[in-house]
Amino acid sequence: MKAYLRNTWDALWTVVVGMKITFKHLFVPSVTIQYPDVKLPLPERARNRLYVNMDDCIGCDQCARACPVNCIEIETVKSLPTEDLGTTSNGKKKALWVTKFNIDIAKCCYCSLCVYPCPTECIYMTDVYEFSEFERENLLYKFGTLTNSEAEEKKANFEKMQAQKEAEKAAAAAAKAKEAAEKKEKGE
Repeated sequence: MKAYLRNTWDALWTVVVGMKITFKHLFVPSVTIQYPDVKLPLPERARNRLYVNMDDCIGCDQCARACPVNCIEIETVKSLPTEDLGTTSNGKKKALWVTKFNIDIAKCCYCSLCVYPCPTECIYMTDVYEFSEFERENLLYKFGTLTNSEAEEKKANFEKMQAQKEAEKAAAAAAKAKEAAEKKEKGE
C-alpha cells in the first residue's frame, strides 16, 4: 500500500511540475505575431527587393556592371538631337532612351552593390521582402517604361539618324576629294 501511495504522489507531483510552465505562460501576454496582418519593423539598412525609379534613370549601366551575378539587364538607345528627354530629380539631363531595364530577382543575391554606383540614386532596396512566386518567370521584373513597339521605333530612328550622318560624312569626304583633285589638275 505504501508503494501505491508513493506512485500516486509521484504521478501528481510530475503533473504539477509540468503544469507549472503551462500556468506560467497562461497569464503572460502572447508574443506571437499574426504574420500577414502584423509585421515586425525591419532594420533601416535591410536589403530586400530592388526598385528602379525610371523617371530618374539615365541609362548609365553602372548598376549592371556592379552586379556580381549579372541579374540586371539594360539596353539603351541614344536620343535624337531634336528629342528632349527631360531631367532627373537631381538635375542631370537625360540623353539615352532606356528601352529595356530588367532585374531577375531569382538571380539577385541582395548584396546592394548595384545601389551605390548609381549617380541619380534611381535604384534602391525597398522594405518589401515578400515576393514568392509559383512560376520562375514572374521573378523577372521589367522596369522599362517603353513598349516593345516604342523601343523598336527609337532604335529605328537612331539608326536612320546614324545612316544619315554617315551619308553626310561620305558626301563631305567625296566633295573634299573632288576639290583636292581639281586643285591637283590646276597645278596648285
